[in-house]
Amino acid sequence: MADDAYDRELAAALRAGLVRELTARGELADPRWRPAFEQVPRELFVPYYYVGAPGGYRRHSRADPDPRAREAWLTGVYADEPLATYVRDGELISSSSQPSLMAGMLAVLDPREGHAVLEIGAGTGYNAALLAHRLGDAAVTTVDLDPEITEAARAHLAEAGFHPTVVTGDGALGCPSRAPFDRIMATCALPSVPPAWIAQSRPGALVLAPLATGLIALRVTDAAHAEGRFLHTPAYFVPLRGAAVPPVPDRSGIPCRLLRNDQFQFLLAVSRMAPADALALWHDEGRPPRERYGLTVAGDRQWTWLDTPDGPWRWPLDREISPGGV
Repeated sequence: MADDAYDRELAAALRAGLVRELTARGELADPRWRPAFEQVPRELFVPYYYVGAPGGYRRHSRADPDPRAREAWLTGVYADEPLATYVRDGELISSSSQPSLMAGMLAVLDPREGHAVLEIGAGTGYNAALLAHRLGDAAVTTVDLDPEITEAARAHLAEAGFHPTVVTGDGALGCPSRAPFDRIMATCALPSVPPAWIAQSRPGALVLAPLATGLIALRVTDAAHAEGRFLHTPAYFVPLRGAAVPPVPDRSGIPCRLLRNDQFQFLLAVSRMAPADALALWHDEGRPPRERYGLTVAGDRQWTWLDTPDGPWRWPLDREISPGGV
């Protein structure tokens, strides 16, 4: 019992420290989200996680009988780092996202009282708990493909006192039984935006999703149309399972310094251009940052673009590699 009390006290201190750190760095700037990060116990959602080790992963767990090992686990839970939470046959299947990135995404999502929110990728359930803390259980639906993940997320949420709707299913299909939605937030990387998400959104809804190592914020016009720009924030998520992963273009001939440049890597990913064409655009357009790119959804067509949806640089998402033009 003494150990449990110590763990609870340490968790509370670490949680408060994380909130102070994120606030001081301006990454938890919206005061409306601060109570959720202060009060939702992340340790209940990450009873164990994995860290890279020679030959695979090493597991850190709250069930470890060694107090020092439990303290190391708990310290990791409240580090501003993503945590690998589900590994199958050596492959990372699910994770708990970096808290600062979650805070930024929730601020951009900006759900209001009365909004219905769909989360794609239940993960540990922690993000759904933050949403439920702010909006109430009835407003939040979270979906994941794997029944083991949804079962665990449901249990974590209940232990923390939250009961949003947790659905086992293909996230690409949304959740028609709970639609329409005012906000859709994906925590898994996409090759393109599933049409079902747009169809299940109310006009004016916001869809926020990782795509091409960035975050796209789409404003929905109607059941078939949406448009928006990428945020400046880099974002690396576990891919949406079942979705085709775009091939990586041949990068031969690209200077080594650009292969290490995050913004150039984003250009390659968002455009799927041939390397020589990407290099020419990169120089001609003054090394464009993420926020100069956008995405348009129009019925069964989707394309990314630079600066304007109808400008000279547009890339359809249904092609593997394209030098430009829809």
